[in-house]
Amino acid sequence: MKVVLFCGGYGMRMRSGAGDDLPKPMQPVGPRPLLWHVMRYYAYHGHTEFILCLGHGAEHIKDFFLGYAETASNDFVLQHGEVRLFGSDIEDWSITFVHTGLDAPIGERLRRVRSHLDGAEIFLANYADVLTDAPLNAMIDRFAGADAGASLLTVPPQSSFHCVEIGESGMVSKIRPVAELPLWENGGYFVLRQEIFEHIPENGDLVTDGCGRLAERGRLLAQPYHGFWQPADTVKERHLLEEAYLRGQAPWMLWERAA
Repeated sequence: MKVVLFCGGYGMRMRSGAGDDLPKPMQPVGPRPLLWHVMRYYAYHGHTEFILCLGHGAEHIKDFFLGYAETASNDFVLQHGEVRLFGSDIEDWSITFVHTGLDAPIGERLRRVRSHLDGAEIFLANYADVLTDAPLNAMIDRFAGADAGASLLTVPPQSSFHCVEIGESGMVSKIRPVAELPLWENGGYFVLRQEIFEHIPENGDLVTDGCGRLAERGRLLAQPYHGFWQPADTVKERHLLEEAYLRGQAPWMLWERAA
């Protein structure tokens, strides 16, 4: 199944200083960038046809794959100056690189790669900066059997803040973490049908326009998940993923469990 990855944003909250022009999906977690971890997740579930929606920092993404170093994450033997790998990460991947503009919204980026989907009735999409161990193929099967034009992974609110309930007298009646409220956030993992394109106008947004209009018609399926889900929208969040990787506690790396 084809996987569209949105990796052309500026990632302003991820910048570590002046001159840092790495796109957010290229920020490292261990020896590999976020984008690689997301792609390995899809490949683990058998989905290896990728379409990269490029924009800001496109050259970093192109250079990474054009000069891909298998030895960074695979065991090997160096003998007589030649490398013999014991495994390969990407040899069976198909990666289509499409420049979708520097400032295009997510929905417009999706519109600009529609021709590369080859009419696939169901396809996958992702922001390329969030890691999870959610059961992808079960989500796809649930969506395929549903009367829906799109589905999105939904997760409990991630904020560490507390909500305060205030009575009519002005006295606080209850305090509880945001995560305990009956609310769900968009988790950034989408399963889509071609129908989504009917609801995204030129320069439109995937969620606000596409998913929003499907929701109004009762055709947006939620995929609730309480397991591991971690964004990397900020430097702090990326550091949390890095620390988990270094501790050997990286639940999103399902391919390591299967090794």
